[in-house]
Amino acid sequence: MKSASSTTATHEAHDHDLGLRHDLRVLARQSQERRRMLGLLTGVGGSLWLPGCGGGGGDSGTSVAASSSSTTTTGTTTSTVNTTTSASATTCIADPTETAGPYPADGSNRANGSVVNVLVASGIVRSNIRSSFGTSTTTAAGVPLELTVSLVNTNAACAALSGYAIYLWHCNAAGQYSLYDLPAENYLRGVQVSDDLGQATFLSIFPGCYSGRYPHIHFEVYRSGSTATQGSNALLTSQMALPREACTAVYAADSTTYSGSTANLSRVTTANDNVFGDNTAAQIAAQTPTLAGGRTTGYTGTIVIGLAL
Repeated sequence: MKSASSTTATHEAHDHDLGLRHDLRVLARQSQERRRMLGLLTGVGGSLWLPGCGGGGGDSGTSVAASSSSTTTTGTTTSTVNTTTSASATTCIADPTETAGPYPADGSNRANGSVVNVLVASGIVRSNIRSSFGTSTTTAAGVPLELTVSLVNTNAACAALSGYAIYLWHCNAAGQYSLYDLPAENYLRGVQVSDDLGQATFLSIFPGCYSGRYPHIHFEVYRSGSTATQGSNALLTSQMALPREACTAVYAADSTTYSGSTANLSRVTTANDNVFGDNTAAQIAAQTPTLAGGRTTGYTGTIVIGLAL
């Protein structure tokens, strides 16, 4: 399924005081300070990687590479797979456009008679998306998942895209979406601006598997933080597919928090999913993060998102 869809759900709009522009001004100051530090280190022949938001919105000539060791524990057996994902001209591909689904909260649909747009809320620009912000500070339960996204231009030798914004959202462990199924919560949603390496890191939880869909994470990519105010401005709307081996381990380990996920997963694959089902094997591989870690300590992951600009 490649077309956008919308639905009506129970939701009451939440207003916040300062808005996205305030958050972006804070990010700009942080970026300037980070660039100053990088300049000082370059002058003495040093180097330093600093996470956070960055960039002046340009394409750098840097290709992106990530190497990880994926460890999965099932019962008493532990397996480790070493994987290297390289964003080179021969390996990175443009991600396919996918539906934003019924719960994007990007201004493209309504709930309970109101337009749902968390993108204009103060607090949406953040790395840790596990908790709600504003009137609620509830933290979503589940296995921790730290995901580093690398944005690249597939039409420019996979050059890193710095200064681009990515909005990421997904369901909780029970398969529910904030602002729709849970109108009082806005957790598991966040915006970040890519740094000089084209990267942004989100701290979240491993999403559950609800009936009819393969476990997934939604995202939208924007030209800049200032344009990330409504879904119609997105350069790319797509989804990530979670590695099945990790899904199986996480859901089996905590059937209470991830209630119903094991049974739901047993009935769906990327091949018969109504979103991923018509994609090629290469597209599915590109849409699947490389994960390392396990259900006890949590997972860290990397994924390269390609845009044909």
